[in-house]
Amino acid sequence: MKAFIYLPALLLLGPLAFSQASLKPIINQKAKAMESKTISWRRDFHEHPELGNNEVRTAGIIAAHLRSLGIEVQEKVAKTGVVGILKGAKPGPVVALRADMDGLPVTERGDLPFKSTVTTEYNGQKTGIMHACGHDSHMAILMSVAEILASEKANLAGTVKFIFQPAEEGVYGARGEKIVSGAELMVQEGVLENPKVDAIFGLHIMAEAATGTIQYRPGATMAAVDELDIQVKGKQAHGAYPWQGIDPIVISSQIILGLQTIVSRNVNLPEDPAIVTVGAIHSGIRYNIIPESASMIGTIRTFGTEQRKLVHQRIMDIATNIAKSGGAVADVHIGTGYPATINDVNLVDKMLPSLIELNGRDKVLLKPAHTGAEDFSFFQEKIPGFFFFLGGRPLDKLNVPVASHHTPDFQIDESGFQLGVKALSHLVVDYFEQAMPVAKKSKK
Repeated sequence: MKAFIYLPALLLLGPLAFSQASLKPIINQKAKAMESKTISWRRDFHEHPELGNNEVRTAGIIAAHLRSLGIEVQEKVAKTGVVGILKGAKPGPVVALRADMDGLPVTERGDLPFKSTVTTEYNGQKTGIMHACGHDSHMAILMSVAEILASEKANLAGTVKFIFQPAEEGVYGARGEKIVSGAELMVQEGVLENPKVDAIFGLHIMAEAATGTIQYRPGATMAAVDELDIQVKGKQAHGAYPWQGIDPIVISSQIILGLQTIVSRNVNLPEDPAIVTVGAIHSGIRYNIIPESASMIGTIRTFGTEQRKLVHQRIMDIATNIAKSGGAVADVHIGTGYPATINDVNLVDKMLPSLIELNGRDKVLLKPAHTGAEDFSFFQEKIPGFFFFLGGRPLDKLNVPVASHHTPDFQIDESGFQLGVKALSHLVVDYFEQAMPVAKKSKK
């Protein structure tokens, strides 16, 4: 019956039906009506996660849904990505909306009825796969946006490109080198062309942010990320006779401590923060053998170009010189990862009123710079982009710490999905509205 309620409402508007802003009450009703559908999609994706460049089942579900809406579909973009193109009945700009698709090599804990039990081998280790960063919710939200906007195709003054992107978490080689994938590969394959995209929007759900809130930041919002790989070569010896060898474990320990001085002594933290983290170290095989070599891998986070160069050089200097001082050799490799996520200031200024009108000034909050990284930045290098954050803090953990993203206990509150659906949809129609000629917008 609801479908018969919307049509007369539009007919009564007459010429004003051309106003894109007039679609927002209808969008809100439809987002509310399909909330359970959004949650159902999310739970299905959560129960069946797939790693980057392997999102075959996921992509199939998305492509079938978009086709059922009459949306033009492109598959196998950047290996497993899906792109849908919805052309409104009226001319106007092209807006892209992006959701990421991949899960993580994390074994889920907890007792959710839709808990993932999927396993795989990753970097030579058996592990579970889990949507431990909220990508399952991003896909479900964007699928709902696609359904709502497709139902209003006759009233849209522009084109919407739905980008379902694989491998946001990255694909890496044996030494931590980033393999071109995800958003970077999509851009190389022309996802922002044919039709050419004027602006792109994306969101990320955040487990620590209050459900029902939106957070944003103009300019540098998330960090650039690079991968660190250091191989230390010493000399093997019996553990009882250390003077006969060169201990790569001791030298690696000194290197790790030395790397911490980069942030504490070389970086201007108030102006341009940075992080250097060693995430794993491997060496040795037996309790009484000093091994020949040791290896460590880690992550580097920076926000500015010059800061990025400085940190890279200091890592190189510290590792090689500490190793040399102990008689060892350090081979340092830094793989360039994602650039910083930089929200276009003009686009944020232009579109922020849309989010405030939807959710209220007190629930649209300015966010500090985030040291996490996002390959949404590759889209933003080419066109104006606005990436914001959606609150998803579990309602039973309002006053206690919540599990971080990328951890086995990560959970989000599903009641915030409806706001995400509305926010992306409102940004589209408000962007279209602002692009319309003044005479048509004010026509009585």
